[in-house]
Amino acid sequence: MTPGPGIARTPLPQGFLASGVNCGVRRYRPDFGLIISDRPAVGAGVFTENRFAAAPVHYCRSILPSASIRAIVTNSGQANAATGPEGVENNRQLAFEVAKELECFPREVLIASTGVIGPQLDMAKLVPAIPELVERATDTAENFSLAILTTDLVPKTVSTELKLSKGTVRITGICKGSGMIHPNMATMLGYLLTDAIVPLGKAHAYLKEAVDVSFNMISVDGDSSTNDAVFLMANGASGVALNTLEDEQKFEAALREISTLLAQSIAIDGEGATKLVEIRVKGAPDLATARRAARGVTVSPLVKTAMHGEDPNWGRIIARLGAEQVPEVALSRLSLVMQGALLFADGRPQPFEKSEVKQLLKKSKILVEIDLRSGSDEATAWGCDLSKKYVDINTEYTT
Repeated sequence: MTPGPGIARTPLPQGFLASGVNCGVRRYRPDFGLIISDRPAVGAGVFTENRFAAAPVHYCRSILPSASIRAIVTNSGQANAATGPEGVENNRQLAFEVAKELECFPREVLIASTGVIGPQLDMAKLVPAIPELVERATDTAENFSLAILTTDLVPKTVSTELKLSKGTVRITGICKGSGMIHPNMATMLGYLLTDAIVPLGKAHAYLKEAVDVSFNMISVDGDSSTNDAVFLMANGASGVALNTLEDEQKFEAALREISTLLAQSIAIDGEGATKLVEIRVKGAPDLATARRAARGVTVSPLVKTAMHGEDPNWGRIIARLGAEQVPEVALSRLSLVMQGALLFADGRPQPFEKSEVKQLLKKSKILVEIDLRSGSDEATAWGCDLSKKYVDINTEYTT
């Protein structure tokens, strides 16, 4: 795979073009992006569970899944959330104007927005920039990946070629996300593009499964956004279909791997983050418990600050696991390993050299392994540490 962030010329699948321009909503760097398919593509989407979802989320939910999607347009700087009827109308107009430029139907244009909640879209800047967006479209992901950023420090892209029984297809993933990150999902936008022929009836299932093990397993700060969305577009431009069960399994595995790499890149790029924290839970009585336990640890401010301070305070992790109130899990069976050092097992603390573990916690990636010894299911979640810079970023966000 060809991973980002920041890698030069991440290729798009056949039949896709993308662009990003500055239309003036933001003072610098691109703030308006467009992905185009040269033919109708199968489209699917997974969206935020926030009850106050933004106008573009409601709009895309009404369209997807679809067998005829031509484009996804994304603006950054203004979320178009909590904007009332005017926000709904602006969203509709944006789809109309992009469709007019591409000579397609408005329902073939998806929209995503990210930025500050409340302000109306600056249509006087966005609409005149649409022809330039179309004109500047290229077969690489870079300009689009820059246009969707908010507080992200780096663009995030991944691409791979996949050999199937009847030929080769490409899958390219692009995402943004840094703060307001928490399942299910987060203030993140994700775009998975492929030139494989994917049946409409299976597209959503493929996407949902990939999202569940990746984007829904990360947390930065415990807040779920009004705008998060992950899209899958499959335009079939390669002419290669998923003809066999092995083809389907390979495609699903590649989609999961790309989504996981992108999800990890969001966690490590968390606002003010200095460490990627990976929580592996095994021995759970069921998958739901494994995921709940792993995600619960990643969201704990006490655990996150301990990781930032390089403090092997395993008690904070134990307390968080207990707070999840899973009756099948007993403290007497649980074991906890941090950076390879056994800290807790069989209901009691284990002897360890605190200074040695503290030194291990200085690394940029922290691994915590938890065995619940109550079953055979397992799950992995990713988060980050919590630093003073996170507070600085979010106290100054709108100013």
